[in-house]
Amino acid sequence: MGLENHQLIEVVENLERGLSAANLGGSLFKVRVNREGQGKSSGFRTIIAYKAKDKTIFLYGFAKNERANIDKAELHYFKILGSDLIAMDACQIEKLIAENVLFDLEE
Repeated sequence: MGLENHQLIEVVENLERGLSAANLGGSLFKVRVNREGQGKSSGFRTIIAYKAKDKTIFLYGFAKNERANIDKAELHYFKILGSDLIAMDACQIEKLIAENVLFDLEE
């Protein structure tokens, strides 16, 4: 998709400051991300499960010029998935990382 780790880390920092995010309910947020060398309006949208000061899990990303938004069925799916992932403890998350189901941005 073209997003770099540093951009995703910036998304987390913005979420923690309450910037650039639409609360979709159920710990789910849609966050705008700048496209390198361009603004947010022509950038990317990410769907993120977020629990303040605990965990952030990127679920989906798309370029704004390729797609306007997610549909209701996708929103429902992401709310369930996000809720399930946010509820996991550190050992469960680490197991998913070890199995390459999830990956850690800090690596």
